[in-house]
Amino acid sequence: MKSIDEGIKHNNFKIRTELNKEWLDKEIQFVLRKIDENLDIFKTKVPPAVSKNLVYIPEENTDWTASFWIGMLYLAYEYTNDDKYLHVIKIQLESFKDRLTKNIQLETHDIGFLYSLSCVAGYEVLNDKTAKETAIKAADKLMTRYHKKAKILQAWGDLSDPEQHGRMIIDCNMNLPLLYFASKVTGDKKYYDIAANHAEQAAKYIVRADSSTYHTFYMDTETGNPLYGKTAQGYTDQSCWARGQAWGVYGFVLSYVHTGNREFLDLSERLANYFLNRLPEDAICYWDLVFTDGSEERDSSAAAIMACGLLELSKHLPISNPYRELYENAAIKMIKSLAANYTTKEVPSNGILQHAVYSKPDDNGVDECCIWGDYYYFEALIRTAMSWKMYW
Repeated sequence: MKSIDEGIKHNNFKIRTELNKEWLDKEIQFVLRKIDENLDIFKTKVPPAVSKNLVYIPEENTDWTASFWIGMLYLAYEYTNDDKYLHVIKIQLESFKDRLTKNIQLETHDIGFLYSLSCVAGYEVLNDKTAKETAIKAADKLMTRYHKKAKILQAWGDLSDPEQHGRMIIDCNMNLPLLYFASKVTGDKKYYDIAANHAEQAAKYIVRADSSTYHTFYMDTETGNPLYGKTAQGYTDQSCWARGQAWGVYGFVLSYVHTGNREFLDLSERLANYFLNRLPEDAICYWDLVFTDGSEERDSSAAAIMACGLLELSKHLPISNPYRELYENAAIKMIKSLAANYTTKEVPSNGILQHAVYSKPDDNGVDECCIWGDYYYFEALIRTAMSWKMYW
């Protein structure tokens, strides 16, 4: 494993940013008010991936992002213990069970996102045995995307599509916890082995020598040989897409949590340092890390993911690690910066975090609310406000 990239150049991450209970509760209450306003609107439907003019229009449970709403409901319930969230959670859970039964748009590795935040959380938070069984069935569905010779889970699309064949993407690291969960509750190591194999291949091929990441990487599924890296949402094939780097930081530390493989923890540190060294003064990244100043759009959603990843990473480092406190400080600075300048407090919106970017190359969801940004911002607040057991 290569040494930790570059060190940390930003001195302001070495200074502790205060985060008191009163401030946290105030920010969480803002999120809870937004959720409460949306309870009837999104009782049977879900927010889409991105807003239009900062407003989410209800849609059916069909996209890869559908679980971030129920994920926020679990967080709200855990913080408040208010049964009003349970009522909508139970309706939403039925939707996810039905989606799996009918196989509605599940030709994707994002089954992990969908069923970790719906059914794994349902078991962990509510001890819902049916949710546990649904999560296992979802893990079985995810396993069908595994290429044995390449040792990867294919990302998007029909497995016979030549354009997508053998493509893995950095986002998949966040989908692997569904397989780790299935292995834990069934005692069957096959789920664990596939998740660990994919994480190892991502570490080997998606992460570049300088600790930046490709968004996507193609493998030859017949020989198992690596082919080439590309991007779908980054600036260029060789640049570093900010949200992808954040997925990498959080995703690799999650594989460390589930496997104990120290290389994943070291890798998360390397990726974190690369990310932190390319931030503007307010600690909120541009949509691609090739940009460090100027007029390009920020991606608040990537910052929210990164804050969660840094908080999880810091938990697993020894006190002797010189970066441990720095990662925590950086996460808190990001949370405070998001709260001060990136929420929807002053604008008409049913979203929570504005100034996010879904896909700049596709001109999709640029400078809008992105539902995962809302979820991870809330997760970051909850992580700092209470003792929280991950759904990942």
